[in-house]
Amino acid sequence: MADKILIFIPMYNCAQQIGRVLKQLENPDVAKFFHGVLCVDNQSPDATLEVAAAAMERVPLPFRAILRNAGNYGLGGSHKVAIDFGLAQGYSHLVVLHGDDQGSIADLTPLVAAGAHDSLDCLLGARFMPGSRLQGYSALRTLANRVFNAIFSIISGQKLYDLGSGLNLYRLDIFRDGFHRRFRDDLTFNYFLILACCQKGFRQKFFPLTWCEDDQISNAKLFRQGVRMLKLLAQRIFDPKGFLASEHRAVAIADYSSQTVRAWPGA
Repeated sequence: MADKILIFIPMYNCAQQIGRVLKQLENPDVAKFFHGVLCVDNQSPDATLEVAAAAMERVPLPFRAILRNAGNYGLGGSHKVAIDFGLAQGYSHLVVLHGDDQGSIADLTPLVAAGAHDSLDCLLGARFMPGSRLQGYSALRTLANRVFNAIFSIISGQKLYDLGSGLNLYRLDIFRDGFHRRFRDDLTFNYFLILACCQKGFRQKFFPLTWCEDDQISNAKLFRQGVRMLKLLAQRIFDPKGFLASEHRAVAIADYSSQTVRAWPGA
């Protein structure tokens, strides 16, 4: 199957940033590598939807759509909405580009241009590998991330430079068995996902990022996130098979439904 790459942009309270994110896709040297862009809004109470719709008008991709989750599914839940959509619509790959404008898709496009994604299952942006540049990222958060990267690397048996940045590319076929659906729907989804990808032997490669924190609001609380990460690590260590097979969600949602807010002609 020829490459058909969908860019998925999860959105929550990012009215100030989503216009800048979508503007990245106006560049024809970027747009030519992708077939479509799917913005998935997770019940934002601000003007995220309106700003995204206005910015989408200028994006030169064959497919453009905005979905709004039927409930507050969390970041992980929005991933599941996008994965289901991509598989149903016959896309080969899914790019995850967060809507809060911390990462730049320009860090990924040279790899796509070179065909790096064709021989891999996961291309993972890494804020903490050589060559990356962090702007406005606190020393405490950097240290905490590096410590957990090291712990996860030991447990997984692979060198992990990041546990979940806001810029990744996945081959969609890896999700057909639904292993990801049992992972938590909150911010820890990426931690479950990267451990599972390592355990399942998926081919993955990290690449450096330019990462900026300016007017974004971080939802990650260091202590609470740290406790959750230690709990899921314990599950992975003491019951590796159960880690993949167990239900990790607080509420098991059967259908991650969403409503189409806007779709553009030519989709």
